[in-house]
Amino acid sequence: MKIISDVLYWISTGLLVPVIVLLIFFFIRALILIGTFFGQYLDMRRTNTALRKAISELKPGNVTELETSLPQKSNTLLSVYVKRLFDAKDDPVLVEKIIDEYEIASERDMELPKTLTKMGPMLGLMGTLIPMGPALVGLANGDIASMAYNMQVAFATTVVGLFCSAVGFVTRQVKQRWYRNDMNDMEFVAGRINQEHELI
Repeated sequence: MKIISDVLYWISTGLLVPVIVLLIFFFIRALILIGTFFGQYLDMRRTNTALRKAISELKPGNVTELETSLPQKSNTLLSVYVKRLFDAKDDPVLVEKIIDEYEIASERDMELPKTLTKMGPMLGLMGTLIPMGPALVGLANGDIASMAYNMQVAFATTVVGLFCSAVGFVTRQVKQRWYRNDMNDMEFVAGRINQEHELI
C-alpha cells in the first residue's frame, strides 16, 4: 500500500511544473484576450451601431441602399458576413449557408473564453492541492520555510486560475450577447433579400 501511495505522491508532485506552465500560458492568453476584446468592442461601437440602425430600417424595396452603404474597412463579423449575404443574394441556398458559416465563425471566436472559463479553475485547483502535500510534510518536520513556500505556490496558482476563468467568463458572456444580436440581424437581412428576390 505504501508503494502505491508513494507512486501517487510522485505523480501528483511531478504534475506541479506542467500545471504552473499551463497556468502561465493561459494567463498570457487571458491578457491578450483582454486586448483583442477591447479592440473588438471599439470596432463594433464604431461600425455596428450605424449598421444595425440601417438594418432595422431595411425594407424589401431598399435592400440595395443598404448594400451600397456598408462600411468597407470594418472587420467585424456582422459587416463581413452581411457583405457576403449581398454577394450571394441571387442564391437563397448560399444565403442560408453563409448564415450557418457565421454561426460557426462566432462559435470559433468564443473557443478561447470557453477554454479559459473551464481550464482556469481546474488548473488553479490542481496547483492548490499539489503543494499542500509537501507543505504538510514540512509542517510535520518543523520546516516552516518549506511549508510557507509551498503555501505561497498554492495560493498563487489559485489566484491566477481564477483570474483566467474570470476573464474567460466575462468575455464569453458579452460575446454571446453580441453574436446573438448579430445572428438576429443576419437572419433579418437574409429574409429581406429573399423577399426582394421573390418580388423580382
